[in-house]
Amino acid sequence: MSDSSPVTVWVFLGEDAQWPSGVFRTRERAESWIKAGKLTGMLTEYPLDTGVYDWAIEHGHFQPRAAHQQTPSFVGRFTTACQEHFHYAEGDPD
Repeated sequence: MSDSSPVTVWVFLGEDAQWPSGVFRTRERAESWIKAGKLTGMLTEYPLDTGVYDWAIEHGHFQPRAAHQQTPSFVGRFTTACQEHFHYAEGDPD
């Protein structure tokens, strides 16, 4: 029997950062690291082996309505607030 639940990771993006500073298998591990470092930023759950653009379409969170919304530039920058995410200020949930 196969497990149909999606495999995900948790990615931390610090305040004003351009690149993630941590990737974790569990939210608990991520939050422990964030708290220990008194970090400010956002922790977001990402699906593995798929792009967020494709994930959002597959789950009904987004539907391209214009030609530019299917361009490589758009797909490469795509994000959605539908992903599970949490904000932190100085290590504590914000």
